[in-house]
Amino acid sequence: MANGILIIDKPTDWTSHDVVAKLRGILHEKRIGHAGTLDPMATGVLPVFVGRATRAVEFAAEREKEYLAGLRLGQVTDTQDVTGSTLSTAPVSVTREDVEKILAQFRGDIQQIPPMYSAIKKEGKKLYELARRGQEVERQPRPITIYELELLDQLSPTDYTLRVKCSKGTYVRTLCHDIGQALGCGGTLFSLRRTQSAGFALDQAVTLEQVQAAADPAALLLPVDAYFAGHPALTLTSQRAEKKVRNGNTLSLEAPDGVYRVYGPAGDFLALSRLTQGVLTTIKSFFEV
Repeated sequence: MANGILIIDKPTDWTSHDVVAKLRGILHEKRIGHAGTLDPMATGVLPVFVGRATRAVEFAAEREKEYLAGLRLGQVTDTQDVTGSTLSTAPVSVTREDVEKILAQFRGDIQQIPPMYSAIKKEGKKLYELARRGQEVERQPRPITIYELELLDQLSPTDYTLRVKCSKGTYVRTLCHDIGQALGCGGTLFSLRRTQSAGFALDQAVTLEQVQAAADPAALLLPVDAYFAGHPALTLTSQRAEKKVRNGNTLSLEAPDGVYRVYGPAGDFLALSRLTQGVLTTIKSFFEV
């Protein structure tokens, strides 16, 4: 059975769900999920969790993400990207230096109003469903963090490439919209490529074509414990201790407090666990049952 993590370089015009559906057919495994939805126009890093590894998806959402974003000034759309309908246009007289200067306002901890074209729910309805009916509702600002925001290139008098490293919950198209508003000419997102997500980078990614062409697609999977490589490993020394972990029981151990990758005596990855004052407690198990 296929178990592990596959880093897909998502192609444009595919939804994240399309990618999952395709991989279910290739890998013959129904238990597949992804971390960090990408809009159809976006490309890049889409971590896909297969088999027992799907239990790690909840941890992936907390990690920061990095993007290369195309900012187009002088255009405002209803979706805040170029896939939407244009609401207004304006002449662009700002310079590269003006854009560089305004970016400082958007670095660090900021508040962002989510777009109407998003999956956020308001009174049980997804905002994009309301938007498609021509409705707009009040949205509360949400705290996000922009860790890094850098102007990489100016492509034309209106088009720029930005590098954005941000927290979960950040809408890069809204960031582009807000930058345009701050510059007084409006702005929209014309391209988006995710270069990092859930601790995985673009150089670890494979295309769907590569997966489909592989003699053994499951061989491309990274082991699920690779995702927790930032935590120290703890190998149990007895079958009795392994049995306790497999049964969900606590275990007495002498080691520094912390979160550990726990392995059985044979080297099988069992669980992500927390050790507190000599007591090991399972956070999430990953062995097959």
